[in-house]
Amino acid sequence: MPHVVIVGSINMDLVARMARLPRPGETLHGDSFLAIPGGKGANQAVAAARLGARVTMIGRVGDDAFGDDLRKSLQSSGVNTEHVMTTLQCSSGVALIGVDSAGANSIVVSGGAISRLTPADIESLSSIISAADVLVVQLETPVETVAAALRIARQHHVKTILDPAPAPAGKLPDKVNTVDVISPNQTEAEALTGVVVSDIASAQEAARILLKNGAVDVVMKLGELGALVCNAAGETHHIPAAKAKIVDTTAAGDAFTAGMAVALAEGQGLVAAARIGCAAGTLACTVFGAQPAMPNRDAVDRFAAANAG
Repeated sequence: MPHVVIVGSINMDLVARMARLPRPGETLHGDSFLAIPGGKGANQAVAAARLGARVTMIGRVGDDAFGDDLRKSLQSSGVNTEHVMTTLQCSSGVALIGVDSAGANSIVVSGGAISRLTPADIESLSSIISAADVLVVQLETPVETVAAALRIARQHHVKTILDPAPAPAGKLPDKVNTVDVISPNQTEAEALTGVVVSDIASAQEAARILLKNGAVDVVMKLGELGALVCNAAGETHHIPAAKAKIVDTTAAGDAFTAGMAVALAEGQGLVAAARIGCAAGTLACTVFGAQPAMPNRDAVDRFAAANAG
């Protein structure tokens, strides 16, 4: 089995559904409320496990009730949680999520324990990272911690994927920019490059800036436009999105990243891996919630085959 290591956030998603998202200062009646295990790192770990990888999660939870539930959720999907550490006298990460009737979402994250995942924690687990086929990181963990994980991976020739969310405004530090694959969505690409990504041409422009900033390859998530792959030579390949009934887009990007990571860990090429990512991300949009929406490999392979071309 391909081995994917995820260093990242483990949050409890507190999700309210409503007809539309509120404006600043406005109070709306919600339709329903759920507490669902999430966090970009944990979502990607669950998705990668369901897609057939051996997955090791590195992160932190608090010593509150959410911490136990979050760890159990990962374990129930087959994720190795031996290196999910508990931070005493600290809350677990929490995401406040509003989802409207069209499936669009608005998210506020309070990191809690994951903000205390340190470079020293990562250094102590260097043997775990060095044994991986692919390392996946995001930016819900401290930048210095992400940089430590990437440094270890590069030293041991482990392929690296950065999902730059939440993206800061402007160029990322070189210590996290020099990855094998950077995979932003449209909003994140705009924040990192200053280019408003509204079509394929603007996506190509933003991707080439990201390449100049240090990434080897770019795989940009474009929502209903699909995805754009841009390699080190500046060559681009557009993967159109398949049609599906959208229920909730909350974890679509995480499913995409996981699908791509698993395919790359299997030795597939970048375009083929991005196709798997597109299929996984689209299927995740058809189910409500984050981790509950992560599809299995059979479903992804069938969907990708049905929408090839």
